[in-house]
Amino acid sequence: MPNLTFVLPHWLYWSGLIVFPIMAMVIVRRRAAQPDRKRPAVTLPIAYLLWVGGGFVGLHRFYVKSWWGFIFIPLFVLILFGNVEHRVVREEVSIARTNVSSLENLENRYERRLAQGRSGAQRQLDQIRSEMAPAREALAAAQEKFDFWSNFSGWVAAAIAVLLLFDAAILPKLVRRTNDIEGEAPPPVEVPSENIDQHDPALKIHTGFTNVIDGVNGWVGEFVAFWSIVAVFAYYYEVVARYVFNSPTNWAHEAMFLMFGMQYLIAGAYALREDAHVRVDVIYLMLSDRAKVITDIVTSFFFFVFAVTLLVTGWIFFVDAFEVREVSFTEWAIQYWPVKATMAIGAALLVLQGISKLIKDVILLKQRLA
Repeated sequence: MPNLTFVLPHWLYWSGLIVFPIMAMVIVRRRAAQPDRKRPAVTLPIAYLLWVGGGFVGLHRFYVKSWWGFIFIPLFVLILFGNVEHRVVREEVSIARTNVSSLENLENRYERRLAQGRSGAQRQLDQIRSEMAPAREALAAAQEKFDFWSNFSGWVAAAIAVLLLFDAAILPKLVRRTNDIEGEAPPPVEVPSENIDQHDPALKIHTGFTNVIDGVNGWVGEFVAFWSIVAVFAYYYEVVARYVFNSPTNWAHEAMFLMFGMQYLIAGAYALREDAHVRVDVIYLMLSDRAKVITDIVTSFFFFVFAVTLLVTGWIFFVDAFEVREVSFTEWAIQYWPVKATMAIGAALLVLQGISKLIKDVILLKQRLA
């Protein structure tokens, strides 16, 4: 099997985190704007997407309700088996090559000692040369097994490639056939907009100013939510590269844990807007709405201390990282200053959302006291 040497460029990583969520949001909102639009049971773009990303296990065939997809599964298992054997034999080749190299070094050393007339050099030289032939035979045998398993996985992969090329040509026909049988896709399930876990009575209060803040954080929360889909593709690529092509990446894990860290920081304000933060609310739930509002107003002092501290320290971290153009210590060497910028951005959004909540609490308290 060939090795994959692709390393995700930094510019593609950062631009992908911006462009992909925007494209996804546009597609979702267009579909939401056309709730009565008739949709086929299967679509050609998704079929080709599965052909590209999961065709080696027949996902595109299963998508169009074709049981011929099961042909790909045993072939893929053979590739995995061949790769396991390939890794084992590679270790054998490495050990055998090391043994031969060590014996050759010893042979050169005792040839020099023999030329110097040292006693016992001839005996040691004969012993080394007697071990050299079996060591070279072991290396040749290991190399032969190594080449066999390399070619084995390659030939099975070639068979899968031939099947995929054939399916690429007939996939439109398979999609049409499936739609003729299945008809239209069922309508989407409507999810109630009410969140039964919300206990904050101030969530029902709306003003022009708070609506702007809520709208911004709602958009930001939706934006970073689509980063989770990016993780699916990245880890999928990592698994295929590692177990099919014996080519683990040096960037997938780092790219994703940095992305999830940024998502956590930026989405904090959205969680506050939705009253989704984890808190100890055993006593809070037993309070009246007015008592809840008073409690939230009093405890908001501690919230703003934390949020403003996070904002200030996050800004300092960002400025320091930006000035030195800080990068990670790994081989991928991704820029760290955009990551640290999300600390300040997330804190700023959190402060704004805290202000929005405080305004709502004050308004609701006035209504309860009136």
